[in-house]
Amino acid sequence: MEKYMKRALQLAKLGVGHTNPNPLVGAVIIKDGRIIGEGYHEYYGGPHAEINALKNAKEDVNGATLYVTLEPCCHHGKTPPCVDAVIKSGIKNVFIAMEDPNELVAGRGIKKLEEAGLNVYTGLLKDEAEKLNEVFIKYITSREPYVILKSAMTIDGKISTFTGDSKWITNEKSREYVHKVRGSVMAIMVGINTVIKDNPHLTVRLQGYKNPLRVIVDSHGRIPLDANVIIDKSAKTLIATTDMMPHDKVKALKDLGVDVVTIEKKDNKVHLNKLIYTLGERGIDSILIEGGGTLNYSALKEGIVDKVMFYIAPKIIGGSNSLTPVEGDGIALIKDAIMIEKIDIKKFDDDILIEGYIKK
Repeated sequence: MEKYMKRALQLAKLGVGHTNPNPLVGAVIIKDGRIIGEGYHEYYGGPHAEINALKNAKEDVNGATLYVTLEPCCHHGKTPPCVDAVIKSGIKNVFIAMEDPNELVAGRGIKKLEEAGLNVYTGLLKDEAEKLNEVFIKYITSREPYVILKSAMTIDGKISTFTGDSKWITNEKSREYVHKVRGSVMAIMVGINTVIKDNPHLTVRLQGYKNPLRVIVDSHGRIPLDANVIIDKSAKTLIATTDMMPHDKVKALKDLGVDVVTIEKKDNKVHLNKLIYTLGERGIDSILIEGGGTLNYSALKEGIVDKVMFYIAPKIIGGSNSLTPVEGDGIALIKDAIMIEKIDIKKFDDDILIEGYIKK
């Protein structure tokens, strides 16, 4: 049974970067020990995994078993309820990895299947399914985006030399993986210092991925009007600022097609929690923070980060004036340090990626 759910999870991953803010879902139909139909949620607003699996079935599914990574929906959204199609198809057994946390579903799909006489089993590879949809779970239950903080450093903990040089700390394989992560989220966030210093494009340089929204945190309106994030129209840009940005600068940016959003201040800076709430209201379900040490510290201090990704390259550059991934005032006592749990380690040639979750 597990092998069929594992296949459904593999299929679900094919939707990465295309279904947001909807979940990643895969489905497999089994009959007489054979896979006769497969499908996944391919894009936002498109048919759900169960519907695609039914459509792709090579033979009659009457009496078959359905393996699906998320509870079938029972409400009208962008598409009709999936439970109705499953019931009508004649499928007899349904294995569901995890219940849908969406309050519009939340067990109602399972109940409807059972009331129709289908045998329903839940919890098969639940942990794997929940990790796959960690972004969806947070967003659908809180309406706030899932926030990932990414940084790249040398083995001695530096993100640039004392001259400010940082290209490139990590190798090509690491940077390619970063672009895949960029392609999986709805927004990339950096601070104004990163824009001024590096003048990045903040786009995805891989085929098959969409460019996320570029969110620039700029409390005083320091962004140059000829910055790449302004003149490169391959992705949209949002400037998160405060009432300290001059009115003429706001107008100039808007005239260039940039979305400027004024956020409440905190310590004369953009109030990050208010910004996160605003982005969630705009339908942004996930953010990758790729800022420097100042923004990183502020994000961690304000508690908006869910997950961290730290790339470590086998290089030593030293220097007391070389920048580190997290700057700011820092934590005064070790007992108050921000803790990371559920650590996962990946290797990209000689580079190491350490992923973990902020212990709340």
